[in-house]
This record gives sequence, C-alpha cells and structure tokens, in this order.
Amino acid sequence: MRFLNYRCAGALSLLVLSVALLTGCAGPQVTDYATQKPVLDLRQYFNGTIDAYGLFTNRSGKVVKRFTVVVDCHWQGPPGAETGVLNEHFTYSDGTTSERVWTLHRGPDGRYIGTAGDVLGQAVGRESGNAFHWHYTLEQPVEGHVINVQMDDWMYLMTDKVMLNKTQMSKFGVTLGEVTLSFMKR
Repeated sequence: MRFLNYRCAGALSLLVLSVALLTGCAGPQVTDYATQKPVLDLRQYFNGTIDAYGLFTNRSGKVVKRFTVVVDCHWQGPPGAETGVLNEHFTYSDGTTSERVWTLHRGPDGRYIGTAGDVLGQAVGRESGNAFHWHYTLEQPVEGHVINVQMDDWMYLMTDKVMLNKTQMSKFGVTLGEVTLSFMKR
C-alpha cells in the first residue's frame, strides 16, 4: 500500500508540474489584437523620423537607465517585397550614445524578419490589428562583457502618431528587466 501512495504522490506531483509549465508558457498572442484599432502597418508608421523616450527597469522595478531615441526610417522595393531600414540613434541619461540599424523584410500575413549588427540571427515577428510582437537575441554589453539576452518585444499603436513599446529581457528564462518606450511620429 505504501508503494501505491508514493506512486500516486509522484503522479500528482508530475501533474502539478505539467500544469505549472503549461500555464507558464501561456500568454497573449499577437492575433488576440486582430480587431483592435487603429490598425498598425509598420511600413507606414516607421517611415520618416520618429522620436522615442524610454527607460530600462531591472527585475525589481527600479529605473536603471533612461534614454531618448531618434529613428530615421525608410522603405524601398516593390509592394509586397519592401525592405525597411530603421536607423536608431540612442542618447542615454549618463551621456553615452549608441546606434542600431535594423533591416526589415515584410513577408506574407504581416510577418517580418529583422536583422541588426547586435542581434544574433534574425528577429522574427508579426503584426495583427494594432499590435506587433517579435522576439530576438540581443548582444548586450554589461560591465565590460557581452551577454546574449532574449528580447520579447511588444508594440501597440495608440494613434496614427503614438506607439507604445514594452520589451521583457531574459536570460535562461529568468527575467532581467524591462524596456518601456513611447514612440512619437513627427
């Protein structure tokens, strides 16, 4: 009888762990926003010059760094096969600056692939309704070293001029912090 109790306890533990893992993976899908307005078209929004204001918070919620970004954007190529270039110029609260140049390719069904010098491989994402979601691995300098962090990046179009962006940064599944941005189209 004791063996049966251990076996039932083991099965119950496995069931609880399985449920916890499955619910931990559950989260919003970009298609959840398919009916939300205004409809986001990255090619229209990221065209011209955009100003952004952001901050990075660590996992306890403390603001670690504030920054501004000027993004110069343009698209070229035939409809359905456009390539976008987003040149981001960052100025941080400590006076340092950096630059990231994204190259975006639009695929079918609102899907995008992006590359940048400090992104390992490709960023993969999709737009739906007023939202855009993508994920990628970013090489991040930290105290004289470079670490690779996973970026889970969500953008939400609020008006034709304003978009909000929230990105969770993690490593080995552990949240390191969040980036919050407000984009303002000129």
